[in-house]
Amino acid sequence: MRFWLRRTVFYLFTAWAAITINFLLPRMMKGDPVSAYIAKNQGKISPEAADALRTLFGLDENTTIWQQYIDYWKLLLSGDLGRSFSHGLSPVTDVIASALPWTIGLVGLATIISFVLGTAVGAWIGWRRGRATDGIIPVATFFSTVPYFWMGLIAIAVFSSTLKWFPASHAYGKGTHPGFTPEFIGEVVYYGALPAITIVIASLGGWILGMRNMMITVLDEDYVTVAQAKGLSNRTVVTTYAARNAMLPQLSSFALALGFIVGGTLVMELVFSYPGIGKLLLDATNAKDYPLMQGVFLVITLAVLVANIIADIAYIILDPRARQMEA
Repeated sequence: MRFWLRRTVFYLFTAWAAITINFLLPRMMKGDPVSAYIAKNQGKISPEAADALRTLFGLDENTTIWQQYIDYWKLLLSGDLGRSFSHGLSPVTDVIASALPWTIGLVGLATIISFVLGTAVGAWIGWRRGRATDGIIPVATFFSTVPYFWMGLIAIAVFSSTLKWFPASHAYGKGTHPGFTPEFIGEVVYYGALPAITIVIASLGGWILGMRNMMITVLDEDYVTVAQAKGLSNRTVVTTYAARNAMLPQLSSFALALGFIVGGTLVMELVFSYPGIGKLLLDATNAKDYPLMQGVFLVITLAVLVANIIADIAYIILDPRARQMEA
């Protein structure tokens, strides 16, 4: 109970600090979103309309910063993240909601695949250390050190331009009407296959190397030696004793990776012209769309916090020693 109480207080404080910083950052920047919007639409916005926009966005000069902060929390708790200037004053929640599924579906699936595959391969290589399987390590590490944009461009040149196996860009074909149909889903999978494979290849080396090193460390522990002395099968020793403990440090990295899924892979989305959160954030930054930037930052921050909470729960479940220490 003490453990969960401390973690709850910690995450509540972290969420409050992140939201407060998210509130202050746009107000610390030079200018404001309304001024940027007026400059973009010079001659089309009357002074009265500008004042109304500042009131709408909580930037009224006649209102104290404390009152703006209170109003910001009221809007936030009601699910209102403001209006996006670069999307025709559409609600920020609608703009983010339209881009979020693309990023989660592509980057999320690729991250999970690379973690599961990398952890399994790393555990296998660690168990068979000193054999020919160690040759996988330098190959996987090489691909993880290649700049992602370069790997993406090579993948497009080889598999799209030369072999014609996959499309080079976008999430679905031009002229296709989105809908929850087998044809549209198949097209989305087809268009997302090449960027997903590129993400998996680029991130696989880190998971393999981390798991392999932890396996080598864990295999020297006494409980593994005792398990082997009992005559347990190699499969039981690897899965129940060695790999279960070796993967614990991987969980923290995986939690952060899951949290940053929401942020998307900006370079990937630019190279493949994919309509995800990363590209949305870049477009908002270029357009000085502060409400949209603020909303994206908030969603990313909360996603990282939720992912860390899930990692804490998984760590406690997988490692009984953590429960004893916290008790």
